[in-house]
Amino acid sequence: MDDGGNPFLPDSIIYQIFLSLSHEDVLAAGLVCRQWQAVSRDEFLWKELFYRYYQVARDVPRHPAAASWYEEFQRLYDTIPCVEVQTLREHTDQVLHLSFSHTGYLFASCSKDCTVKIWNNDLAISLLHSSNMRPYNWSYTQFSQFNQDDTLLLVSGVFLGPHNSSSGEIAVISLDNFALLSRVRNKPYDVFGCWLNETNLISGNLHRIGDITSCSVLWLNNAFQDVESENVNVVKRLFKIQNLNASTIRTVMVADCSRYDSPDLLLDAGTQPTSVATSPCRVFDLGCDNEEEEGWGRLPPEVRGPKEGLRRFLDDIMEGRARPVLSERKLESKVAQFLAHSRTKAPETSRESCDKKKYLIFTTGCLTYSPHQIGIKQILPHQMTTAGPVLGEERRSDEFFDSLDHVIDIHGHIIGMGLSPDHRYLYVNSRSWPSGSVVSDPMQPPPIAEEIDLHVFDLKTMKEVKRALRAHRAYTPNDECFFIFLDVSRDFVASGAEDRHGYVWDRHYNICLAKLRHKDVVNSVAFSPLEQELLLSASDDNTIKVWRSPRTVRIHQASHPRPRPLLFSWLGSQKS
Repeated sequence: MDDGGNPFLPDSIIYQIFLSLSHEDVLAAGLVCRQWQAVSRDEFLWKELFYRYYQVARDVPRHPAAASWYEEFQRLYDTIPCVEVQTLREHTDQVLHLSFSHTGYLFASCSKDCTVKIWNNDLAISLLHSSNMRPYNWSYTQFSQFNQDDTLLLVSGVFLGPHNSSSGEIAVISLDNFALLSRVRNKPYDVFGCWLNETNLISGNLHRIGDITSCSVLWLNNAFQDVESENVNVVKRLFKIQNLNASTIRTVMVADCSRYDSPDLLLDAGTQPTSVATSPCRVFDLGCDNEEEEGWGRLPPEVRGPKEGLRRFLDDIMEGRARPVLSERKLESKVAQFLAHSRTKAPETSRESCDKKKYLIFTTGCLTYSPHQIGIKQILPHQMTTAGPVLGEERRSDEFFDSLDHVIDIHGHIIGMGLSPDHRYLYVNSRSWPSGSVVSDPMQPPPIAEEIDLHVFDLKTMKEVKRALRAHRAYTPNDECFFIFLDVSRDFVASGAEDRHGYVWDRHYNICLAKLRHKDVVNSVAFSPLEQELLLSASDDNTIKVWRSPRTVRIHQASHPRPRPLLFSWLGSQKS
């Protein structure tokens, strides 16, 4: 200040100087005097610092819920769960999966040590209970899910059946006394299983029809299997779906559209949602008729004709009057597809509004055993209970299979899926196939990329709404590829990876904000539903790591757990 109390430098000059500083230096300079503090909080200054520091495209607008650029910069810098605060070492083998209860007070972990452990989510996390599944002839536990009212825990694992042929099994554990209530067969084991409601769960079974043809049956099971009355069902067939080219249904989950409560925040700036014609991940509405003949162009007219023509064509081959124009596997697939064409039940229409529907979502395929498509099937109200006809008795005898409502083709190997908290957006981890690749043998899928793409689909519009997120990597080939579980919170999405790190992205800006280090593959991550500033990660290094944001770490370390004023608390973290 001069003798008259006026500043030596006008605000415009100080502003230009601050533009050349880092955000830490700007915060520190703001403590010098009132004039500098006022300039250090200028909105245009923090807008420039934000785009420069986070390397966000300039056409991406500020988050609609943000009050200022300064607070938005601070949110991304100070509320990401990236500080390791605890390491849990109670598992003795690779930790494969993590899941929180809906209240956030408990979480469960599954491991190759064949236990499922239930933990208290306190400030210092502690082990509450451990169930060993080896007495039930399990090889390991792989997945868990709490029911909606947090009274039951679904645990999925690999069950060693006769002749060492591995299939899956689902166990239901009471959270009142940790008693095992029921066990349900689940085949293949990577169907995992899921809850449909508080007392009914979905499992799978697989029936081989030919060398590369099968059908998957999805079952609705009562969690309490001790019903004695013969008039009360404990299990009912939900859907029966044909599989071609060695594909199977895996990784089932339920999306409840009644939970939609978020605005349309996810569209890329300056673009519209990608359409079926332009999207690298094609979305087919199978309720239409325009796709029903796809894939039949190479068949001879006899096969594409009526069933009598197909029979004559096969008779000619068997009696040597004609030579097959297709390989044995291709012929099996085409014949199975043709026979099922008239044996598949058309999609049922529902009068429910879009925001009241429930969808069954799962991975599937049509070209190879590698899961490269996402199937979506609406669950109608009368199907949400085990009451009613058993084994699909309401179906006509000539309708063997159920059709899907939508199919999303990822053009790559799907290795993970997760829903946003409101179930509107589906996030998909995939490893892409080379551009233009063609699958000529279902048992030899194309090579897959090391880079993992994280796609985002809007289940309200059935369109891909984001450019794929990237940062994480995987290295195993097709035949050894395994599931990497991801999780989505209100503002963030996180995923494991094979490169010994977990990753956290911002959902709005599409930027990677944190890498979480482990000593081996990170198999699963999970946000606390109570506070997205708490994240867990599970790894092949046998540990579960607990990550909190810098903001919550400061609050917990303070003698009086009250946050200091925003500017000074944030600045203090920069100096520490």
